[in-house]
Amino acid sequence: MRYKRDMQALSGDQVLGSFVNATPAEAERLELPWWFDAALWDSLDYLGWTDPDAPERGYLVADTSFGVVGAVLRLPKRRPQGRRALCNLCWTQHPGQGALLMVARRAGKAGLNHNTVGTYICADLACSLYVRGLRRSLGGGAMPETITVGVRVQRLQDNLEDFLGRILVD
Repeated sequence: MRYKRDMQALSGDQVLGSFVNATPAEAERLELPWWFDAALWDSLDYLGWTDPDAPERGYLVADTSFGVVGAVLRLPKRRPQGRRALCNLCWTQHPGQGALLMVARRAGKAGLNHNTVGTYICADLACSLYVRGLRRSLGGGAMPETITVGVRVQRLQDNLEDFLGRILVD
């Protein structure tokens, strides 16, 4: 099934060059995830991963209407226990630490002034798999809905575009 914007396979250089809110030091340290060459692009709406050397840092890259946009995300150091949270991108409900408030420094002058935007996102950055039913949230799950997978994918893409757009606005 084809959706509004199928994720096109990106090269490593495209991914590493896409980060709009990375400081020069962060850009220099950026590394692709170990599984990058095995990414199943036709099942992704964005490429997302956490830094194995810095678990409080995540990365999200998407092919949007404003081009390929990457964002460095900050994850909480102290992760809440014993509560449910809803991912604002894919609307998957997670128990405990399954969805976290991820914060991104804004691009340009706003970011230099320490302005940020944040939203709750699946901690494993696997929203694309949840909306397609390829992964299930343990103890949480999809909200009961009567819409099709295609509509859920479209909503994810729209929410993702909105979040990245808020990072780009200077």
